[in-house]
Amino acid sequence: MATTTARVTPGTHNPSISAQTVRNRLREAGLRACRPVVRQVLTRHHQQQRRLWAQTHLRWTRQEWQKVLFTDEPPFCLTRGDGRIRVYRRRNERYTEACTLERDRFGGGGSVMVWGGNLNALRYKEDILLPHVVPFMHAHPDMILQKDNATSHTARSVREFLHDSNVSVLPWPAKSLDLNPIEHVWDLLDRRNTAYAPFSAFYNPSIDRAQTEE
Repeated sequence: MATTTARVTPGTHNPSISAQTVRNRLREAGLRACRPVVRQVLTRHHQQQRRLWAQTHLRWTRQEWQKVLFTDEPPFCLTRGDGRIRVYRRRNERYTEACTLERDRFGGGGSVMVWGGNLNALRYKEDILLPHVVPFMHAHPDMILQKDNATSHTARSVREFLHDSNVSVLPWPAKSLDLNPIEHVWDLLDRRNTAYAPFSAFYNPSIDRAQTEE
């Protein structure tokens, strides 16, 4: 940040410089302020596990990857505002209608969770694995199950259940890069959901909440 840079950078003629001076010099150099990319906190152990996983699967062929059953679950909000939206306005236009974005603080409009939402280990085992995953894996005995490290997925009861059901599981390092190809499907569905205007056009959170209270 400009304030941090100014605090640790001595000036040429003065013992200290201002944050505005830093901004001016950065702007002259063609650098502009951007939001930082938020990433996982990775320890040395996490980095080692990532490297080991990558080295282990480096030479896997397409045929081997085709035997992996990738799984994942995302939520899709039915009404929401895009956090990347920006508006251009004058100083005194902050609260004008054209420069504001309506958003229900309580999540009005609801959301749809594909695959499962906030599942505990028991529900994950009884509602997902037992009726759907295990029969599919038994019908395709050469398949390997991929799942992330959600608490419900890594519980001892789930691990024992998969072992007793003879389901092979692909090791997945903690805080790993998201290499799940299903993420591309979720992105496509999310874009279509965002572009679906009719629902948000007639949905009124205040009316819906009033009816719920009645």
